[in-house]
Amino acid sequence: MSDKAGQRDIYVTEEDRARLLEMLRRDPPASEGLRTLAAELDRARVVTAAEVPPDVITMDSQVQLEDLDTGQEMVCTLVFPEDADASQGKISVLAPIGMAMLGYRVGDVFEWQVPSRKRRLLVKAVLYQPEASRVASR
Repeated sequence: MSDKAGQRDIYVTEEDRARLLEMLRRDPPASEGLRTLAAELDRARVVTAAEVPPDVITMDSQVQLEDLDTGQEMVCTLVFPEDADASQGKISVLAPIGMAMLGYRVGDVFEWQVPSRKRRLLVKAVLYQPEASRVASR
């Protein structure tokens, strides 16, 4: 298990990092959340799409998470802001939970601050990862 406080390595693909950094350049990180995303990108282990482990949450990954305090499970997809749609479970990388989950692996625990408390979420499964599906289709 890991969390941001433990500073466990997180992974990001070269392509995702470049696109996220460009997004941050267009909208400089004025908020704490955007500064957090910029810091996460700075500390991330950058890998090619072929090198990313298949159990890592990358952009456009569909994941199964479990809230460790309530036991509630949810399935969501991490997307770029223009593709976000909560009714379809598509969570923007700029949302606090989206920033929190980027780069973590199955078995990792990450924290997400909500107004009343800190939620601890376990990554139970990566149901779909674009990089893994590209490698599998070759």
